[in-house]
Amino acid sequence: MSRALLEGWRVRDFAASLYAERRDLKDGRLDRLLGRLRGRWAQRAAPLRRRRLRQFAEDVEALAAELRALETEQLRERAIAVRAALQVQGLADASVVECFALVREVCSRLLGLRHYPVQLMGGYAMLRGALAEMPTGEGKTLTAVLPAVTVALAGAPVHVITVNDYLASRDAAYLAPVYEFFALRVGLIVPEQTPAQRVQAYGCDVTYCVNKDLVFDYLRDRLARKRARGGACAVLDDWLAGACSPARSPLLLRGLYFAIVDEADSVLIDEARTPLIISSDVDDEQGRELYAQALALAASLDSHQHYLLRRQERSIELSDAGRVTVAEFARGLPGLWRIPRAREELVEQGLSALHLFQLDRHYLIVDGKLQIVDEYTGRVMADRSWERGLQQMIEVKEGLALSKRRDTISRITYQRFFRRYLCLAGMTGTAIEVAPEMCSVYALEVLPIPPHRPLRRCDLGQRVFLDSERRWAAVVERAAAMRADGRAVLIGTRSVAASELASQRLLAAGLPHAVLNARQDAGEAAIIAQAGQSGRITVATNMAGRGTDIVLSTEVRQAGGLHVILSEYHDAARIDRQLFGRAGRQGDPGSCEAIVSLDDELFVAHAALLLGWLRARVTPDGLLPAALGIWLRRFAQRAAEQQNSRIRRQTVERDKQLERSLAFAGRGE
Repeated sequence: MSRALLEGWRVRDFAASLYAERRDLKDGRLDRLLGRLRGRWAQRAAPLRRRRLRQFAEDVEALAAELRALETEQLRERAIAVRAALQVQGLADASVVECFALVREVCSRLLGLRHYPVQLMGGYAMLRGALAEMPTGEGKTLTAVLPAVTVALAGAPVHVITVNDYLASRDAAYLAPVYEFFALRVGLIVPEQTPAQRVQAYGCDVTYCVNKDLVFDYLRDRLARKRARGGACAVLDDWLAGACSPARSPLLLRGLYFAIVDEADSVLIDEARTPLIISSDVDDEQGRELYAQALALAASLDSHQHYLLRRQERSIELSDAGRVTVAEFARGLPGLWRIPRAREELVEQGLSALHLFQLDRHYLIVDGKLQIVDEYTGRVMADRSWERGLQQMIEVKEGLALSKRRDTISRITYQRFFRRYLCLAGMTGTAIEVAPEMCSVYALEVLPIPPHRPLRRCDLGQRVFLDSERRWAAVVERAAAMRADGRAVLIGTRSVAASELASQRLLAAGLPHAVLNARQDAGEAAIIAQAGQSGRITVATNMAGRGTDIVLSTEVRQAGGLHVILSEYHDAARIDRQLFGRAGRQGDPGSCEAIVSLDDELFVAHAALLLGWLRARVTPDGLLPAALGIWLRRFAQRAAEQQNSRIRRQTVERDKQLERSLAFAGRGE
């Protein structure tokens, strides 16, 4: 789909499309099944595709000596000629080969970095609308510039999408000289920009942005276009005709043409459980008293009688007996208490606040305000709030000042948004596990790219302890031993609370260390920059620091490299693999191991019925036999991934239903 589109791209095609985007893809059961089958077939065909990628890389390398001999002005002339060819012929292989070779030579001269053959392969895979799986440390940032320059020279706007502001700013600044050499403008989207600045940034040839900022800007455009359709809008007409300045444009983007998604599994899979919502502040006449009443009632209900708690799906539903109890409580009360469905939803939100959302795991309190923590990235989402009264319910629970309630006016899921790009590509270190879902949902084929150098990381296996006390003692003991050997140590945790517990244990043992979690988000790069020094111990939440290399000092490399300790398994095995991939990058030495316990969240949530049987088989030293530990992990992660996949499908269905409701009410996107 994407490949055929790209091969036919011409600059004149874009002039005919005022705000390019695809319509929603079909998403029925049969479509999902066929997509998964295509994904599995694509994996079997991966060796053949890699052969073609290698041939392409060889063709690019064949031009290296010729381009290396050219003067800078001669290189510019070649770049101008390639641009003309791409705009007339589209992304024909001959033009693409020369463009990649030129970008490679320019990067060598301006940045001191020359693309390896595997990076050429990864860049070509993305250019053809695939998701390139490249091991951690293989230089994905430099790889992305190859397809970005090529598509931009062909005349299409390019969005390079990263997971946080730091990475977007870093990559845009670092690669700016390369883009400037090809007479391409680079834009950057950061949260504090005005609408006029955003229009200017999106008007550039290549724009670096964060996924959430991009989707919110798209939703704002949808609202602007809807308002324009509802009445006369001369400014919108002028903008579409090209006669309106960016400062007066009611639209931010030019459309959805070509996207390169960095850390694609994090964005397209892990964060796809939650839709992005634009909402408006509404007056809450009853305020704190209403939420306090609902919380008090929720706290008095019995889980066996009044409600059904589904922790895995993070949902709570009142039983018939619970509804009767709520109705009796509401008798004589004013406002929402008089409306059956409204009062039941209010109490269900109170139950959620009490039982499903935990301080230092799902949210933080910073300067007296509630801030949501992204479970998958471990980062604070300062501009986000929960909807339908949940935010206020938790604020009352924590004794905070009440913020305004927000009502939804537009929303979209990541699944529906990214499928609207004319061509979608991506890169990540871990995607093969979700290849069928990537294909069925996003029409993205996953292509594993081999590493530049052979992997030297040593896997020390796993140890499953009976309880957390034994687990943390083992973690501290291992960290101390590695530090004494001159190694650098990275301890991975699932939550802010767990990272701070690990920090307390290390402090008690007299081991200096650094903590990287949502509380230290601003200093993330500085912490990661020091994580490869001799004797350094770093504690990090699951994917904090992702996208930033841990560079080893000479002493650490000679001592055996970085040692990674996974202190709790994640729902997805690929996230564990991502953490382990921090060690042994680019052929460096390194090692990894998992030190976990039977009372970890993954096992309690997805293998609870087995835990009693397993505890009876723990050895006298508090360890589960290795074979049982491996089986338990696979069982629990398989159950968790199936559950999360089901939730993502339900999210899309719910989004479609709510969109129809909003449209009916005149408030759709």
